[in-house]
Amino acid sequence: MRDFQRPGRSAAVGERGMVATSHPLATLAGLDALRAGGNAVDAALAAVAVLCVAEPHMTGVGGDGFVLYAPAGGRVLALNGSGRAPGAATPERFAALGVTGIGMDSVHSVTIPGAVDAWCRLHADHGRTPLDALFRPAVELAEEGCPVHPRVARDWGVHAHRLSHHPATRALFLSEGRPFQVGERFRNPALADTLRRIARSGRAGFYEGPVRDGLLRTLSALGGLHAAEDFDAQRCEYVEPISTDYHGFTVHECPPNGQGIAALMMLNALNGTPAETAEDEAERVHWLAEATKLAYACRDATVGDPRHVDVPVAELLSDRYATKLRAGIRPDAALPFPPPVVPHRDTVYLCAVDRDLNAVSFIASLFDSFGSGITDAESGVLLQCRGRAFRLQPGHPNSVAPGKRPLHTIIPGMVTQGGAAVMPFGVMGGQYQATGHAQFLVDVLGRGLDAQQALELPRSFAGDGVLSIETTYPPAVYEDLARRGHRMEWSPRPIGGGQAIRIDRRRGVLIGGSDPRKDGCALGW
Repeated sequence: MRDFQRPGRSAAVGERGMVATSHPLATLAGLDALRAGGNAVDAALAAVAVLCVAEPHMTGVGGDGFVLYAPAGGRVLALNGSGRAPGAATPERFAALGVTGIGMDSVHSVTIPGAVDAWCRLHADHGRTPLDALFRPAVELAEEGCPVHPRVARDWGVHAHRLSHHPATRALFLSEGRPFQVGERFRNPALADTLRRIARSGRAGFYEGPVRDGLLRTLSALGGLHAAEDFDAQRCEYVEPISTDYHGFTVHECPPNGQGIAALMMLNALNGTPAETAEDEAERVHWLAEATKLAYACRDATVGDPRHVDVPVAELLSDRYATKLRAGIRPDAALPFPPPVVPHRDTVYLCAVDRDLNAVSFIASLFDSFGSGITDAESGVLLQCRGRAFRLQPGHPNSVAPGKRPLHTIIPGMVTQGGAAVMPFGVMGGQYQATGHAQFLVDVLGRGLDAQQALELPRSFAGDGVLSIETTYPPAVYEDLARRGHRMEWSPRPIGGGQAIRIDRRRGVLIGGSDPRKDGCALGW
């Protein structure tokens, strides 16, 4: 039980269904889908469509997505909706063009969006409610205007400098030349038309015809290598989830090209360590930071698109490798950081459980705030910059290649016990996500906190050469970690965000949590 004299949120409680997202309008849309007779997949699709309007800097139809779906009585399914590089994208082609690196504002950072294809496949296979009904809340918000919420307005202001590079982006995402403020209405009527087209025609409404042609014209005008065949070829795929056992539960992640494997490696390494048992906060942060450095170094050296590179998943998730990682952590001294990688930032995560206990863990992203900053005015589609994660060195596991998917940071999570889903969960925050998964699960499954308590705890992240901790930690924690040799900083921004829904099958109740670092909430029915 939480201390009701301290600031915080109560966990949400429901029996017939629950939705948890980073924005209240998305949560409401998902819950309305459940109350109208839809299932968890319907709720997730209604919610993510709203997020494309309500959090346009974080996600959109021009981005990617991944899903873990646990149908009642069935095994967990993983759907990879990540986009691929254009067929003309090779290190040699980039070298001939004089491109030595892919910046976030570059047209070469735009991979073919994978989100819509994944939405349509998931709906066709597991949905119940027609897409036009599911998209109706998002269409109305895009057409009539979505009121900007506080966290969204904060992010909009921080990243507004990126919105002037492309004329259509400037016209759509700035209000009289400035970022949108709290309570102002953001409209994107062209996106409303695009969502209607997708609802009417399925994936063809995006990957064929006017929307595709408009996107190609926009990209070609900037020197992009994209072609109609690249859009035609974009397909999501069902893949086998990877997993590890932890304190009597099985934790599932999507396999590479995602970084879920890093979360599982960290969880294995931290099992039975002071990260779970220490009363001292600095001790727990230290072990998490050191496990992050080791797992992320391995991630960056080995993980890529499994269609192009052999990722040794079984070895990396073995007990032997966990022992090796654990042995590399010194309790009294910080390890050096691995070489820096391209920073990865922004994401939305949501989860839903319906009355039949079907559970969905759903994540989507434009990769960075406002993606590539390139918008097609005709369709209202802001394009992602996921190709920024590619390397241009031939032979690297994450080297760019035709039709290849880059290393992905966005990772949904699912916990099962005895083969049944007990908790869809996810932690947003770009590169932080694998660390966030590990910290959340250590706190919930290893230390016994409920989801809401765990999401409200202070966070830390060892990335980009510095151990960053939130300002809610006591100064003594900062000082202790500095004495161990960590290069420290007080985080200038909140670290990540998250949602989770715990399924208590014995009592027939759902208990949900939503991160206070975002505007969203969990609501039960």
